[in-house]
Amino acid sequence: MKEKELEKIFKALGNRRRLLILIFIKKRKKANVGEISEAIKLSFKSTSRHLSILVSAGILEKDQFGLFSIYSLSEEMGDMLKRILSSL
Repeated sequence: MKEKELEKIFKALGNRRRLLILIFIKKRKKANVGEISEAIKLSFKSTSRHLSILVSAGILEKDQFGLFSIYSLSEEMGDMLKRILSSL
């Protein structure tokens, strides 16, 4: 993994709200923005912004179904990232 990719991952993980999102998705396996924003008590818009960062870093995958987006943990995460998330 290149340094820039690692930096992007660590920056994405370096936020309490994004960690709460990951914990929620880890438990649920999949969730939409509304479910996530309600669970972490954050606005829909702010939650969407955090989800975009996690998708951009390759931590989450986004599946689009019409107007809804479903988020899940990325299947392509490296072993290091999986170990980090397993401690959540």
